[in-house]
Amino acid sequence: MTTLTVNGTKHELDLPDDTPLLWALRDILGMTGTKFGCGMALCGACTVHMDGQPIRSCVTTLALANGKSITTIEAIQADPVGKQVQEAWLDVGVAQCGFCQAGQIMSATALLKKNPKPSDDDIDSFMSGNICRCGTYNRIKKAIHKAADKTEV
Repeated sequence: MTTLTVNGTKHELDLPDDTPLLWALRDILGMTGTKFGCGMALCGACTVHMDGQPIRSCVTTLALANGKSITTIEAIQADPVGKQVQEAWLDVGVAQCGFCQAGQIMSATALLKKNPKPSDDDIDSFMSGNICRCGTYNRIKKAIHKAADKTEV
């Protein structure tokens, strides 16, 4: 039995320990905002926060997530920094196809929580694990700076 607190709600899941967290979130708990991209932790589409840290849910097993607190894109607006990131995303018009955006927003939120006033190099380094097939990297960077400008330090 795996116990997770997802977006503030406790869940007990009777699934094999090697089940990826991504599939528990999407298929069992119905939280489809977290996307499957590559299945190898290379693209960032499946990024969620586990105990406040960004992780790739496609390679994080339920055994590793047991007892942890998970935040998904469905609840990131409850976080003041996450809300600023989402608002900046909309203001800048970051999304093109939108597939990677949940993972991008989760990573950007983690970045700003760690470094509230990142440089371009900081953004490039931290966000390098998130791939946008549409190539909206300049808009992503602009939105992160915009959110940083509105975030209290």
